[in-house]
Amino acid sequence: MELVGKYLSSSPSLLNLPLSLKTMYDITEFIIRGVRLIKPEQVEKMIDLLEEFYKTHRNGKVLVMGAGRSGLVGRAFAMRLLHLGYNAYVLGETITPAIGEKDIAIAISGSGKTRLIQTATEAAKEAKATLIAITSYADSPIGRIADVVVEIPGRTKHSKNEDYFARQILGITEPLAPLGTLFEDTTQIFLDGVVAELMIRLKKSEEDLRQIHANIEL
Repeated sequence: MELVGKYLSSSPSLLNLPLSLKTMYDITEFIIRGVRLIKPEQVEKMIDLLEEFYKTHRNGKVLVMGAGRSGLVGRAFAMRLLHLGYNAYVLGETITPAIGEKDIAIAISGSGKTRLIQTATEAAKEAKATLIAITSYADSPIGRIADVVVEIPGRTKHSKNEDYFARQILGITEPLAPLGTLFEDTTQIFLDGVVAELMIRLKKSEEDLRQIHANIEL
């Protein structure tokens, strides 16, 4: 908040920005604050697991699960995992195979109780897959059964105050970012960070990823 907030307060002309651009500042500030709230030890567990999986179980499968916009974030992450050399799949696709013991399932749910994803995670655990949960609530149904949990901050309060700078002072960001927007955007940036670290750990270059990137696209 300090980084963007100080810039905004020193730039009165930004008051004249369209609401859409002010909202971009809102969301950016939230993500910056969110980075400080994400627990490094949780992140390390997730990345250690993915690194070890790649080195010892290369033929295994990684199934990414999410509903709605969280599912779209999951698809983007699964695509990058594929570029890194993982056998990555997305829940719901017709070509998604069965998963089993030693495979990994990654569930993305802000509430941690999205019914479809909760059912899918229970099935993954029954299949003896290792479950990573990305959620705002570690004590949620999905969080409780996960082997690894990464808590990503999301929407925590509501406000009727529509004045942009008043909300900055109060630290209220949610009104201009409806529903799960803050969780989804923060998770997208977080997972891009995970990909960046995996590239280093797995000694992958951008050229390595480009060689696996689709050469026929719609």
